[in-house]
Amino acid sequence: MITHIQGKLVEKNLTDVVIDCNGVGYHINISLHTYSQIPDGDHLKLYTYLQVKEDSHTLYGFSSIAEREIFKLLISVSGVGSSTARTMLSSLTPKQVREGIAHGDVALIQSIKGIGAKTAARVILDLKDKVLKVYDMDELSTVKNNTHKDEALAALEVLGFARKQAERVVEKIVANQPDANVEVIIKEALKNL
Repeated sequence: MITHIQGKLVEKNLTDVVIDCNGVGYHINISLHTYSQIPDGDHLKLYTYLQVKEDSHTLYGFSSIAEREIFKLLISVSGVGSSTARTMLSSLTPKQVREGIAHGDVALIQSIKGIGAKTAARVILDLKDKVLKVYDMDELSTVKNNTHKDEALAALEVLGFARKQAERVVEKIVANQPDANVEVIIKEALKNL
């Protein structure tokens, strides 16, 4: 497996680059995200993934290890090939793809050209647990960080309620009343717990 290639940038296009490494030119397919990360200059290092098929050996290059790992996860999904994965990484940043999968955001994944509802759902179903595990994420809340929410959760835990159960109830309250203060959140939560 070729894990990275470092050398002189000979050719740079939107979809591919050629890197001269000790007299050998490597043709490497890239995403638009990687293209945007390539610095001006003649020296370049890309992290790579070599896809071996019956009729071809194709190199894919990435500006970061994180992008390469997301690509490998995406192509592990049935029905998602390297072209589709590269399109996904061209339409969204690796972080957006990762968070879209972790949040179960079918609309975001489906917004990518060539991805239908079934494929988007399959990507999320197949990869959500892996993304949460690999990137050491807890189930991500759909509500942004909220200090009132955190304080209310801490108070409910002190009162003896289980964190997960209290979290679910508080999330619903904050989603319905984003401007609620700590007291309101606690009172509403106590009614529902």
